[in-house]
Amino acid sequence: MTGGLIVALVPLAIAAISLAGAWLTFEKANRAGWKAIIPIYNLYVMLKIGDNEWWWLLVLIVPIVQFYATYKIFGGVSKAFGKGTGFALGMTFLTFIFFPLLGFGDARYQSGSESRGATGGV
Repeated sequence: MTGGLIVALVPLAIAAISLAGAWLTFEKANRAGWKAIIPIYNLYVMLKIGDNEWWWLLVLIVPIVQFYATYKIFGGVSKAFGKGTGFALGMTFLTFIFFPLLGFGDARYQSGSESRGATGGV
């Protein structure tokens, strides 16, 4: 009985911590935290945080290329918070770990492309 309960509660706890990290990340980027819990719209907001174009959402439906599009989205977010390529890869493949690191950590949002150089992202 308790083994089944633990198996059910661990994924819920991981999801709750990940969601809280995303919520805090959005708030650090001067966006409403609730936008982090709306599917697809949260990706659009992340594109805006990372200073990327909206059409990257359309690239997500293309098989194989969607991996690069996901990296592009998370890469823009990580750059907006002063993080590098390794952090972007972590956000891409281990989102449930890296969103809480970004949200609960001491990373500061650096708004505008002028603070990240001329490329405006990854």
